[in-house]
Amino acid sequence: WFAPYEQKSLVFASVFVIVCCGATVVTVNALLLGGNISFFQSVCVLGYCIFPLNIASVICLIGGPLIWRLAVVAVCFFWSTSASLGFMGELVPTNRRALAVYPLFLFYTSIGWLILIAARTSPYS
Repeated sequence: WFAPYEQKSLVFASVFVIVCCGATVVTVNALLLGGNISFFQSVCVLGYCIFPLNIASVICLIGGPLIWRLAVVAVCFFWSTSASLGFMGELVPTNRRALAVYPLFLFYTSIGWLILIAARTSPYS
């Protein structure tokens, strides 16, 4: 949105690759830990669980102080993570849940960090 015209496709491609690779890594990790789910079903559910972070990005683009944006991203991060934990906890055996949740935490952290970086340069703030 606020990238220079010649960089807009690069920004889109970067976010697209980060989301695709992150969802793939989380899914393959769950499958390797003994999860019982299809690859595309897991990627699809992870995509739906990103929606709260999409809400955070729209709110942060409007602007506001840094503390407000941090709070919005934190709330939406925990919302996304808790939504994903519901199905990820059922996928893998009980003794391996922490190993399945850690990449999920890193995945949503990286997306939240991208939201904060983009919002920092917003012309509305």
